[in-house]
Amino acid sequence: MSNLTHFNEQGRAKMVDISDKTETVRTAVAISSITVNESIHSQITEGTNKKGDVFAVAQVAGIMAAKNTATLIPMCHPISLTGINITFDWSIDETYVISIRSEVKTVGSTGVEMEALVAASTAALTIYDMCKAAGKDMIIGPTMLYSKTGGKNGDYLRENNE
Repeated sequence: MSNLTHFNEQGRAKMVDISDKTETVRTAVAISSITVNESIHSQITEGTNKKGDVFAVAQVAGIMAAKNTATLIPMCHPISLTGINITFDWSIDETYVISIRSEVKTVGSTGVEMEALVAASTAALTIYDMCKAAGKDMIIGPTMLYSKTGGKNGDYLRENNE
């Protein structure tokens, strides 16, 4: 098990020591989506959802989730985040799809991929929670890392985000 970084000499889980890693500017962008029905689309766009402004609440939930990732994912380090931005876009064809994009930034010794993924996922889950009274047939996902910068492994850009 010596090549597995999250296991100690006894084969038990450990948090990786990042104290010797160089601090760099690190960013990560994650994307997710949620497919809703026409009624939910109308409620969101017309501002008539009984629980309030769906995107405003989902945006705050995503930001809070990114800031609390280390409390949710056991091996994540608590990170001082320097920026979080979450945006929403409609993709309307035969279905009503909300695309969610989260961008997270830090200057630190470890990446922010998990924070971006948790933010996008939580925003999608919050939209579901805000709208479930109008229909439980919503579909969340896919959720994926779109890009990252910084760190010893270098930059990453997803070639195909389909």
